[in-house]
Amino acid sequence: MRNMNKDESNEIENSDREPTEETREEAEDLKRIAPWRRQITIRGLIASLAIGIMYSVIVTKLNLTTGLVPNLNVSAALLAFVFIRTWTALLEKAGIVSIPFTRQENTIIQTCAVACYSISLGGGFGSYLLGLNRRTYEQAGVDTDGNTPGSTKEPGIGWMTGFLFVSCFVGLLALVPLRKVMIIDCKLPYPSGTATAVLINGFHTSKGDNIAKKQVHGFTKFFSLSFFWGFFQWFYSGGEKCGFVQFPTFGMKAWKNSFYFDFSMTYIGAGMICSHLVNLSLLFGALLSWGVMWPLIRGLKGEWFPATLSESSMKSLNGYKVFISISLILGDGLYNFLKIIYFTTTNIHASVNKKGLRTSPDNQNQPHDELRRNEVFIRESIPLWVACTGYVLFSIVAIVVIPLMFPELKWYFVVVAYVLAPSLSFCNAYGAGLTDMNMAYNYGKVALFLLAAFSGKNNGVVAGLVGCGLIKSMVSISSDLMHDLKTSHLTLTSPRSMLVSQAIGTAIGCVVAPLTFFLFYKAFDVGNPDGEYKAPYAIIYRNMAILGVEGFSALPHHCLQLCYGFFAFAIAANLLRDLTPTKIGKWVPLPMAMAVPFLVGAYFAIDMCVGSLVVFVWHKLNSKEASLMVPAVASGLICGDGLWVLPASILALAKINPPICMSFK
Repeated sequence: MRNMNKDESNEIENSDREPTEETREEAEDLKRIAPWRRQITIRGLIASLAIGIMYSVIVTKLNLTTGLVPNLNVSAALLAFVFIRTWTALLEKAGIVSIPFTRQENTIIQTCAVACYSISLGGGFGSYLLGLNRRTYEQAGVDTDGNTPGSTKEPGIGWMTGFLFVSCFVGLLALVPLRKVMIIDCKLPYPSGTATAVLINGFHTSKGDNIAKKQVHGFTKFFSLSFFWGFFQWFYSGGEKCGFVQFPTFGMKAWKNSFYFDFSMTYIGAGMICSHLVNLSLLFGALLSWGVMWPLIRGLKGEWFPATLSESSMKSLNGYKVFISISLILGDGLYNFLKIIYFTTTNIHASVNKKGLRTSPDNQNQPHDELRRNEVFIRESIPLWVACTGYVLFSIVAIVVIPLMFPELKWYFVVVAYVLAPSLSFCNAYGAGLTDMNMAYNYGKVALFLLAAFSGKNNGVVAGLVGCGLIKSMVSISSDLMHDLKTSHLTLTSPRSMLVSQAIGTAIGCVVAPLTFFLFYKAFDVGNPDGEYKAPYAIIYRNMAILGVEGFSALPHHCLQLCYGFFAFAIAANLLRDLTPTKIGKWVPLPMAMAVPFLVGAYFAIDMCVGSLVVFVWHKLNSKEASLMVPAVASGLICGDGLWVLPASILALAKINPPICMSFK
């Protein structure tokens, strides 16, 4: 979720224009910028590995529980600063002199770490790849038309790692030749990349150093509290539906409908990072689904669906949960997809008509600081032949290997995907640069439906899921690289070192992500619709593929009419937000956020609203302190709880159970 509000965007723009202490120190920094090879350090790679592993665990947990993951890029930049400052402080106490910690090294660490955990985030471990396993196949209904018996592939570290290596590296090179056009000539803002650069530049000033010390203290304190709270809770979870995570906060009847506060520091922290609108949309979706719709549909058992069916059957209540969620996701995705395409097209057309896509900036109209940034960005360019040759070679490897892994996906479909990839990547990266919205999943869903429909009944599900992963990976990684190159432009970091660090992070992620996933897959009951690790998007993506194969015949009774209604609601909600004044539009719920609790439950929405309430009250009491400390405190809560998952997983694998079961009846 790379979303920002208008105030934050204005703040960033103002920070670029004003001649602050930060820009003065940046000018001095220009004279002592290290060559690109020296910007990548051993300690930086170690820090990237540690942060990448930690965040891979956190992201995998979020993917397998709710599928909702906040943007952690700024948090990663803060952790990079904490790690290296702690490293240098320990060396100083030991009497060892270390090289200075620069904004360029900070940027490289952040980029490498984000590239690493982004594989866990977008690698399909909670969606399209997990949707291939037998458990998801059975949940979709073994007698469902289009859900053919052979359309499964059990998770395996070997094939998952291989698939990631052949599918992820192509995206790194697709847009490298256009980096100057998009960053310097078109001056695309890339708000998330700019926000990260502003934070990193702020750390490396005399004033920023004092601010960073406060943030580090806040992060450390809440990291410790969150970790030990997870450890404390573990003692009371010795059985099914035991512990604080099952505390009936609002009574037993509300608990049975998933309305309770489960004391999750991860989701409280995520709620502090996400906007109030996202959190309130989640709560609205939970109230509408678990508070109104599911109890009503459950009461129609025997009329709308057979009373003998389990509620987890796709022909029973679970079918309504899944397909109505899909209709909201598709409605919201289609609207934003068309909106971004329109916005991108009109912007390019206007730019061409007025001044064209310039090959060199108008130096006379640019500030001196901007010219210096452009000079550094252009000076160490990435050779065109490297990008083109690399793209062709990686594409050939993928065209050969992927059909061998998945015979259902024919080689000519893979060829078409890689021919279209640069165009799709450009559209997505340009739109993300303007709006901060990464539409990669929507490109993937389009590919899913098309490939499922064209591949036939026997091959459609597997071809659709795998093809979705290919397109999504290429398009998403290209967009992420452009965000990172924007950060490098503003922090005077070499594009070459950025590309190398991104490649190193991606390679680490291709190994770490499957291992992290299997830690959860072996230690916990992943895919259980009544458990903690529901993996909601696995069943959603598989059913999207079945829809692509069979059409609407896969839906339960009366579900199609409800899907039409919610699809129309998603379109109408987006139109209302875009066409009405801001004071009205800012209260219109987000359909994509509403869809998550429809399938997962209401408990995590309550946690995230608690996080939102903490931020709201904090801003009312001391807005300046809140703006400074909220990212650090939220990161501490998320990282502490996320790190506890590692010892909890090891204890579960060792069959060491908690001694106490605290349950309520």
